[in-house]
Amino acid sequence: MKTIIYTCPYVPAEWIAAHGLRPSRIMPGAAGSTSPVGRTEGVCPYIRGFVNEVIRNTQASGVVVTTVCDQMRRAFDIIMRRCELPAFLMNVPSTWQSVAAHKLYLDELRRLGEFLVRLGGKSPSSRALAKVMLEYDTARTSVLTTRGYLTSSQYSELIAEFNRDGKSGITTTINEKKPFTGGIPLAIIGGPLLREDFGIFDVVENSGGCIVLDATETGERGMCAHFDLRRLRDEPLIELSNAYFGSIPDAFRRPNNQLYNWLKRELACREVRGIIFWRYIWCDIWHAELHRLKQWANLPVLDVDVSGDEQALTVRTIQRIHAFLEVLQ
Repeated sequence: MKTIIYTCPYVPAEWIAAHGLRPSRIMPGAAGSTSPVGRTEGVCPYIRGFVNEVIRNTQASGVVVTTVCDQMRRAFDIIMRRCELPAFLMNVPSTWQSVAAHKLYLDELRRLGEFLVRLGGKSPSSRALAKVMLEYDTARTSVLTTRGYLTSSQYSELIAEFNRDGKSGITTTINEKKPFTGGIPLAIIGGPLLREDFGIFDVVENSGGCIVLDATETGERGMCAHFDLRRLRDEPLIELSNAYFGSIPDAFRRPNNQLYNWLKRELACREVRGIIFWRYIWCDIWHAELHRLKQWANLPVLDVDVSGDEQALTVRTIQRIHAFLEVLQ
């Protein structure tokens, strides 16, 4: 089966799978100086890692890039110049509350469908799409129900596994119905994580904390809403659009009050006592959000700025996290 790779949460895996192709939302690793793109000036570390993953990938049949930020647009330009892999640029509007914005997103899904057909996919019927959506929704629910029974690193890695492999890759079961407890409850908020960044979960646990809310793009925040079964049956493509474009909160959206409404609910129900704000030095979108979050949260916020190097968790970062948790004790 042909594989389509992407990294943005606004690309619906169900739409790709319904065309008879394999969706894989990859999590790139840090790009070293010897990587194909190297340390290109003006390219953020996550985009550099993503482009390197695309160039190195020998299994994929196509790649989908979105317009959620200027860096992503530049990634598409680099891929088109440096890689022979067929690439599709999907426009995702930053505004989201208007009928016109939703219509544009729907039109982009249909245009993506034409790209998938050119790569060998088959345009799905509404019934076939609804069937795939239900399968993914069931698998996604099974992932979410493991929260509280796994360590924070295991839970976030399971989400990454689901994003990468889809419903077929989820084999984790809860052997003991005993909730995993311990540590000061924290949230991590920010953009996407690189593979090397996942060590943050273990650093927090070793310092006496526990990340109970992964609100990064690669965590729970980047998962679509649960499908409404009635709307799924009647208008599956519209319901798919609502669950992704209408429901996934992010800092790039205008207005982005949806992000703060989601955070308000999740921070309260998980009794979070502190926030780790994880951002790459070159990410203007999340850097601009830091001041507002500090004013809004009414919780201690630790600003962790990382460069995206292969050694993401520097001694400085580890010491700052340890000191942050000492203050919270």
